[in-house]
Amino acid sequence: MSVKQTAGKDILGKFAPKFAQLNDDVLFGEIWSREDKLSLRDRSLVTVVALLSQGMIDSSFKYHLTSAKNNGIKKNEIAEIIMHAAFYVGWPKAWAAFYMAKEIWNEENSEIDERQKHENSMIFPIGEDNIAYEKYFSGKSYLAPLSMEQVGIFNVTFEPGCRNNWHIHHAKQGGGQILICVSGRGYYQEKGKEAVLMLPGDVINIPIGVKHWHGAAKDSWFSHLAVEVPGEETGNEWCEPVTDEEYNSVDK
Repeated sequence: MSVKQTAGKDILGKFAPKFAQLNDDVLFGEIWSREDKLSLRDRSLVTVVALLSQGMIDSSFKYHLTSAKNNGIKKNEIAEIIMHAAFYVGWPKAWAAFYMAKEIWNEENSEIDERQKHENSMIFPIGEDNIAYEKYFSGKSYLAPLSMEQVGIFNVTFEPGCRNNWHIHHAKQGGGQILICVSGRGYYQEKGKEAVLMLPGDVINIPIGVKHWHGAAKDSWFSHLAVEVPGEETGNEWCEPVTDEEYNSVDK
């Protein structure tokens, strides 16, 4: 696969057209595209260390750090790479590289910070990764059992944009579910009806036999208590995922 690059033409196309052509078509179009010889990840690693050794902590270095992240080098790996190189290329160069790398890999920290901020906004724990039901969710969710006696109560948390599949609660008698929003912003929708915006304090009563879904808004974490209404021969029927088109029509 050819790596597409136009920076040469965009910046130097008129001043140094041949150099621009070699940069875009040869360096990136041919050398970087030889993935059968060396992966993009490994080429990023080599390039970052080569630039670091020369002390080139500039826009080109920032570009290649960003490419390294996009090519699969993790935060802990870039930290180890720069630390190892520091003993060979110089401590001050490594310090400068760390400042730039910290900024680029900071998105991962911001995701953790947003999760912690959301958890701090409610009195219930966010719980663990919802592994048992993850195949029924589009996106990542978390589950915290609060009560397993008398009435089942669970705190369910959705990352922004996450929603569960269409599903139906069944019971011979009684049954159904109650949702109580405790933090964030999300939606509940029954098949064939308009979606309902859910904010903290909102309560939704879901009867048996109704096809529905619920989940977070695109730009907000969302947590609700799921209260399992006692009944006889209760069960849950999971259906198809909520399509992007269906979801986008709700959260515009």
